[in-house]
Amino acid sequence: MLSDRINKLSESQTIKMAKMGRELSAKGIDVINLSFGEPDFHTPEFIKDAAKQALDENYTYYTPVSGYPELRKAISAKLMRENNLDYGFDQIVVGTGAKQSIANAVMCLVNPGDEVIVPTPYWVSYSEVIKLAEGESVFINSTVEQEFKINAEQLEAAITPRTRLFMFSTPCNPTGSVYSKEELRSLAAVFEKYPDIYIISDEIYEHINFIEKHESIAQFDSIKDRVVIINGFSKAYAMTGWRIGYLAANKEIAQACDKMQGQITSGTCSITQRAGIAAYEGGLDSVIAMREAFRERRDIVYELLKEIPGLKTNLPQGAFYFFPDVSSYFGKSINGEIIKTATDLCLYLLQNAHVAIVTGEAFGDDKSIRISYAASEQMLREAIKRIAKALSELN
Repeated sequence: MLSDRINKLSESQTIKMAKMGRELSAKGIDVINLSFGEPDFHTPEFIKDAAKQALDENYTYYTPVSGYPELRKAISAKLMRENNLDYGFDQIVVGTGAKQSIANAVMCLVNPGDEVIVPTPYWVSYSEVIKLAEGESVFINSTVEQEFKINAEQLEAAITPRTRLFMFSTPCNPTGSVYSKEELRSLAAVFEKYPDIYIISDEIYEHINFIEKHESIAQFDSIKDRVVIINGFSKAYAMTGWRIGYLAANKEIAQACDKMQGQITSGTCSITQRAGIAAYEGGLDSVIAMREAFRERRDIVYELLKEIPGLKTNLPQGAFYFFPDVSSYFGKSINGEIIKTATDLCLYLLQNAHVAIVTGEAFGDDKSIRISYAASEQMLREAIKRIAKALSELN
C-alpha cells in the first residue's frame, strides 16, 4: 500500500506528453516535440571545458551541502553585477536544479494548512510541491487579455490570515509574461502591509527576456528579507542535464534549506559545480546569442499562430513559450471524436498532427495549451503547419 502522499501527487504533464511523443517516435512516426522546456542549443564549449578540467583535477569527492564556496561566491557576484542585489555567499544554497531549490524553500516555510497564493497559469510543479508540504494552494486567475499577469488588487483580495507564501515566476513558464519594475513595485506595496508573508520569485528564465532588463521583486528593500530568489543555469546556459540551480534568501531560510537538503540529496554534482563557476565567470556572449535566436523564433511562431482561426494569443516578452487560448475549438469534432477540453485537443494533435504540446490544465488554465518554441525554425514552421491543418479538419 503506497502512502497517501504519493497517491495525491499528480504526474508532471510536461514529462507525460514528452514520454507519449517518444513512444510514438519509437514506432517510426515523425513526431515534433514542442512539449519540453529545454533549449535545443548545446552547452557552450568553455563550460564543458571547465567540466573536463575539473575531472582532470580530481573534483570527484563529496561537496559541501550548499555547494562549493567558490561557486556560491560566483553566484553572489552575479547577483550584485547583474541584478544589483546584495547576498552573501552564506545566503545561497546550490541544489540539483531550480526544482529542488523550490521544493526546499516550500518545505522549509509552509506548515500543514498554510495557504500559498499562486497566480495562474503557473509552472506545473508549484501546486504539487505545495501538496507535499501539506499546504493549500490559493489560485489567482489571469487571462491572455491581461498578459497573464495579476495586479495588486487581485493579490490583496486573495490574502487571508492563513496566507504564508506567494509563489510566481517572471519571466513566466508557461506564458512567457514578464513583470515590469512598476508592476512588481505595486505587488511589493501589498506585501509591505503583511509582514508574515514570504515570496518565492522563480527567475530561472531571467536571461530569456525580450524587454532588455530583468527585474526582481527582491530589489525592494522593504520586503527583500522575505523574498527567496530561485535561479539556475539550465535555461540561460543550456545546461538542463547538468542539474544545477540555487536559491538566495535570508540566512535563516538559507540555513534551513541547507538542513533540508542535507537529509535528501546533500551537495549536487562536483563536476557540474565547477562548470557553473565557469558559466558565471565567463561572460554573457553565449547567453545573448541564444536569447536573440529565441527572439527570432518567437516572432516567426507569433506570425504563424495569428493565421490560425480561433486561436487567441499574445506576444510573450520572455521564456520560450506561447500559451494560446484554444477554447473556440471546444465542442468541435472529427469522426465522432468530440474535443471537450484542452487535454483532448493536445491528444488529438499528438495523434493526428504528430506534434507534442502540453495542456493548459497542467498549468491551472483549462482553456489554453503550451507550445514551446525551443526548436529549430524548420521544425517550428512544420509543427505549426501541421497544427493548423489538424485544427482546420475539426467541425
